[in-house]
Amino acid sequence: MIKFLDLKAVNAAHAAEIEEAVLRATRSGWYLRGEETRRFEEAYAQYIGCRHAIACGNGLDALRLIFRAYIEMGVIREGDEVIVPANTYIASILAITDNHLKPIFVEPNIETLQIDDSLIAQAITPRTRAILIVHLYGRCAYTDYIGDLCQKHNLLLIEDNAQAHGCKASPQEGLGEATTGSLGHAAGHSFYPGKNLGALGDAGCITTDDDQLAATVRALGNYGSEEKYVFKYTGYNSRIDELQAAVLTVKLSHLDKDNRHRAAIAELYYQGIANPLVRLPLHVDPQHNVYHLFPIFCEERDRLQQHLKERGIETLIHYPIAPHQQECYREYAHLSLPITEQIHRTELSLPIGPTITTEEAQQVIEAVNGFAL
Repeated sequence: MIKFLDLKAVNAAHAAEIEEAVLRATRSGWYLRGEETRRFEEAYAQYIGCRHAIACGNGLDALRLIFRAYIEMGVIREGDEVIVPANTYIASILAITDNHLKPIFVEPNIETLQIDDSLIAQAITPRTRAILIVHLYGRCAYTDYIGDLCQKHNLLLIEDNAQAHGCKASPQEGLGEATTGSLGHAAGHSFYPGKNLGALGDAGCITTDDDQLAATVRALGNYGSEEKYVFKYTGYNSRIDELQAAVLTVKLSHLDKDNRHRAAIAELYYQGIANPLVRLPLHVDPQHNVYHLFPIFCEERDRLQQHLKERGIETLIHYPIAPHQQECYREYAHLSLPITEQIHRTELSLPIGPTITTEEAQQVIEAVNGFAL
């Protein structure tokens, strides 16, 4: 059986370091907001290229805290609009609506799978306050045009970097070697176990260069408190624990190597898969895609998935139902988003990760190429 992502094997590769870090945290007698959290936040801020990294409970909380902080700062008001890619994971939308903001769905580009920047300008209204770009599948979603729109219309640029730890902006965007998570005003990161940088449970982080935003986010995640038992805001309980911080510090040191392995497996897929029933994602420089996922597209997606399952290959769908078609957002069910719906109807994610072997990748290639109607 070729697993989609073998988390046991992923963590076993660094078992000795992880166990040492967990033991150190356990023996410290300090389990929240301690030395391990400080160490990870400093390391991750340096890695991303921001002044501040504020660890929190999970990736959804990271985005939720960003929007809430901007509301507390008076930059955004309830009822304002946030432009967001229509084909994102639902957490991106939840963070907006949880803060009583309005998501404005914009279709993706069918080739890049990222928000189509050519459609953003027409979605901007007097109530628009931010653009939330989502680096889906591990690809950089930022473009110069998006940056120019934000500057022209005085909009916040917020990144959902849950799927793209370590991804670089394209050089033609004028950002040099800038890393996703440092491209906008603030970014939310998820360290869910299956991410490129995954904890052993839930964890997340906010990165920013904005001192006021960082202080507000940190307080909001600690019940709204900047000083013990003194509450400036009606906040949340969203803090990383010392054990997860210790584990993430270890795994951060291996992230670039693990991403290079993902890129090597993706290259095998690009070179080997040749089936007229299957469309591959646009091939870009691996610096600009850390291959959190390797999506392929097939009109007979469900039959292809069953074909691969019968050959011992586990796949996942990201995602079977678009956000605007979910029951919880039935007020958006009337929207016509054909490109988004096509992606959600045809997408299938192949096994990819830091422990997939060349031999396993070849088995996947042969099985995909053997699919026929």
